[in-house]
Amino acid sequence: MSANVVKIQQTPAIEFHSPTMRRRPARVIRDDAEAIAAARRIATTIAKEAVSRDRERRLPYEELDLLSDAGVLAITVPKAYGGAEVSARTLAEVIAILSEADGSIGQIPQNHFFMLEALRLQGSEEQKRFFYGRILAGERIGNALSEIGTKTAQDHKTRISRDGPVYRLNGRKFYSTGVLFAHWVAVVANDDDNNSTIAFIPKETPGIAIIDDWSGFGQRVTGSGTTILDNVEVHPFSILSLRAVFERPTSMGPVAQIMHAAVEAGIARAALAETIAFVKNRSRPWKDSGVDHAHEDPYTIAQIGESKLRVSASDALLERAGRFVDVAVDDPTTETVAAASVAVAEAKAASTEASLHVASKLIELAGSRATLAEYGLDRYWRNARTHTVHDPVRWKYRAIGDYWLNGINPPRHGAI
Repeated sequence: MSANVVKIQQTPAIEFHSPTMRRRPARVIRDDAEAIAAARRIATTIAKEAVSRDRERRLPYEELDLLSDAGVLAITVPKAYGGAEVSARTLAEVIAILSEADGSIGQIPQNHFFMLEALRLQGSEEQKRFFYGRILAGERIGNALSEIGTKTAQDHKTRISRDGPVYRLNGRKFYSTGVLFAHWVAVVANDDDNNSTIAFIPKETPGIAIIDDWSGFGQRVTGSGTTILDNVEVHPFSILSLRAVFERPTSMGPVAQIMHAAVEAGIARAALAETIAFVKNRSRPWKDSGVDHAHEDPYTIAQIGESKLRVSASDALLERAGRFVDVAVDDPTTETVAAASVAVAEAKAASTEASLHVASKLIELAGSRATLAEYGLDRYWRNARTHTVHDPVRWKYRAIGDYWLNGINPPRHGAI
């Protein structure tokens, strides 16, 4: 990718090198209904090769371009900067629709939108005008957040240090979801004062090495591998404070987590649809049942009913959580952000349980034939199990209980 030069007005003047703007025209989505319609249209295409893509671990470069071209990855850009500024409910539903088609692809935009929320909350006007413009043109942000070898997944050894008029980044990241497909790498690093920052860096910047070494048994085509940062030059214009986003009540955490809940909700929907289709069209009844078709088996009928109930509850809690997040976005106070975080935690707990339960019942109720590789039905459980350990659901239950029993608000960070 060739670079161009953007002149940033500051003292002293420093050239900010950015990637050449993406030349393929991107549609600009104007409202929530258009965003949902575009997601559904693209999901139909994405779903067609989901089985072979997972089996062959074929990375979805073309599918991500479809999302960019349709304007789906710019739906949270504020109206003041030319975007649709969709609600949290719509954002969650878009992620769920994409995840229903392919759980891996549904997860990839999560950190893209997470970083756009950080930009909305903490970016300068100049940063917003520049980066929102690039997103509206169809460019994508990948994440370089978590690391291996630190005390917790939220701790960072990666450092960003001042070097005269610029900064230098050094570190090693893992779980870099979406970076392979991105134009920009959003790197979380601690500065010289040990404050957490985000730096938006063109992917082709010298010193960045991206390694496709993700070997998880699920979410196989998310591109969640290693990013190495070796003395990478960073322009001050690219940096914003992540610490500041959480020093005050903001919607950052609930927005991040509602998208994770939506990934699991989408996987649960798809697994239920596959279960119903397989049982009705391919499965055989048990010999002691006395029925002619598997879909007449009373025990199967009852367990389909239970699975449907779990999926419906997950969907309802996701929609409800979106309403709480929308309130927190419009009026971020200690109370509204805490309420949104808890509502999202409830949705996340429900979608976790629904996705794992239904994906497992799919194989059980469909029968031995459902285990054949040609159907690829195991991918739902593998994807759900892999994604649901992103952050532990047991801590969601604790946060929910503490809020309702003891009146204790959850902590403010990106995982609640």
